[in-house]
This record gives sequence, C-alpha cells and structure tokens, in this order.
Amino acid sequence: MIPTRTLRDLPVSALGLGCMGMSYAYGTPDRAESTATLHRALDLGVTFLDTADIYGAGHNESLLAEVLATRREEVTLATKFGIVARPDGYPRDVDGSTGYVRRAIDASLARLGTDHVDLYYLHRPDPRVPIEDTVGAMAELVAAGKVRHLGLSEASAATVRRAAAVHPITALQSEWSVFSRDVEADVVPACRELGIGLVPYSPLGRGMLSGGFTGEFGADDFRRTLPRFQGENLARNLDAVAVVRDVAAVHGATPGQVALAWLLAQGPDVVPIPGTKRRRYLEENARAVDVVLTAADLARLDALVPAGDRYPDMTWASRDTPEPVAR
Repeated sequence: MIPTRTLRDLPVSALGLGCMGMSYAYGTPDRAESTATLHRALDLGVTFLDTADIYGAGHNESLLAEVLATRREEVTLATKFGIVARPDGYPRDVDGSTGYVRRAIDASLARLGTDHVDLYYLHRPDPRVPIEDTVGAMAELVAAGKVRHLGLSEASAATVRRAAAVHPITALQSEWSVFSRDVEADVVPACRELGIGLVPYSPLGRGMLSGGFTGEFGADDFRRTLPRFQGENLARNLDAVAVVRDVAAVHGATPGQVALAWLLAQGPDVVPIPGTKRRRYLEENARAVDVVLTAADLARLDALVPAGDRYPDMTWASRDTPEPVAR
C-alpha cells in the first residue's frame, strides 16, 4: 500500500495518478483498460486522482465518474479549470474570469457525478484577470461547499504569493522531474515559504524517463510538438536517460521508479502524479515508494540537464496576472 503525505492540510497518497492520457494527448484511449486502471489504483492505495475539464473535452471527468459512483469515499479528487479548448480539444486560450469560475465548477461536478471536489486548481493563470479576482471567486466555491481546497497550476512565484494572500493555497502543480528543474529556482521556495504542497505532473518526463520510450510517436501524440522531443534535443536527452538507467540497474529498479524516487526524495511536501492508462505501468510506478536512493545517486541525477524547453512557448508555464484595480 502507498503511504500518505500531506499537501498543506490535505492528506493524500504519496503518489497520485494523472488521468489525462486516458482521454487525451497520448494516443488512442482505451476506456475499458482505463477504468480497470482507476480501480486498480484505488486497490493499491493510489487514491489521489487528478483530472481537468479540458482533458478530452470533459471525457476524462465523465470517465472518472464511473469509478466515483461506487468508490467516491476512497478518492481524493482533484480537477482543474481555466484552459479553453479549440475544436480539436487542444488549448486555445485561458479564462480566469469570475463568472467562468462558477460555470466551470458546476459543469465539472455534473460530469464527475459528485457534489464536491477535494482540490480545485486554476489550470493556468489568466494574464488578463488579476489573480486576486480569480482566487476570490474560487474561495466562494469553498464557502459554498463545492470545493474543499484550492490549488494553482503553472503559476509564477509572484502569482502564488498574491493568490495565497486571498485564500490559503493547498497545492501548486507544475511539471517537475529529473528533466524539468526550472520550478526549483523561485516557485518551489515560494511554496515552501507559504506552506503550499508541491504536485509534480509529468514526473517521468512525458514518458522519456519511463525506460520504454523509443522516440516514435503516433499522429495524435502531442509530444511531437515539444522541443525536448525533436531532433538533436531528443538524441541528447536519450543519452541522459542512460544515466537514469545506470542508477536503476544498481537498485534493481526501472528508470521510471528511479525518476519517481528522486522526486519523493525532494521533500515530504512533494506528491508526484505520474500519468498512465495501463495497469502494468501503474503497478510499476507504485513500487517507486520502495526505492531508496543514496546521496551519490541523488547527486548524479541532480547533475542531469535536459536539452530544449518543455514547451515551445515557456510563458505557458509561468504566467503573471495584472494587478487588481483599486476599488
């Protein structure tokens, strides 16, 4: 069984499950296997489930509803809002307006088939709306009982501080892994200063650190658009994966387990949410809690530097919002 960690004052399983790939972005979904994976996660004690309204244009939340219908009390449920999709389901814009906050939660609750969400994230700050306004509207959802805790995703340190001045922020979700370290400069220290938990998404480098990655993509796999998966960057990054493999071999572990163990070693306030849509990878990831890395292992992994940015436009990953209008 998976041990428990605490995000601020919210107890969660030490590893969560990112559910995006069950509906979106990583090839053709398999509903039956995805549902079986969700049930298996709960059986293993991976009870912190992460989704968002944009994943499959609501499909992912509806998928989780099938499991929540009989196992809601076992789940710490997190979902996100704020990214507006194009017709093909990929991001078009963001919306942090107060009216959208209220509409988004009601739509998510209807799809999820539940009366509350345990953790509700702003998926991306809106550069046109003061974070104080968005978080103020989110705080109203807490008062109404629709949401238990608030979170932010991919916000700058300055935005995190401004948000926390309006309402306690339980968690900050961002890409963080052996291959994605930019949050360590400012965001992680700001969160720790404020007592905010850290939820790394894509902790396996979007599959590159899983050990089975070949560099081949299907036509509907969005990784082909990311700088780290292109040309010389990809070749250099695959060379770096060899170091992770070496560490894994010493421990009799897989590269993915080592990548997750590295994150778990960053502090008790860190709860990675590796994504998968298959039971066998879920079970492999869960065993990462048993991998104990030495100081030498950690130093060797710390020295890895990825080639290429994690997004074509890195403002997508660290946005500030305008100052509030004086009233």
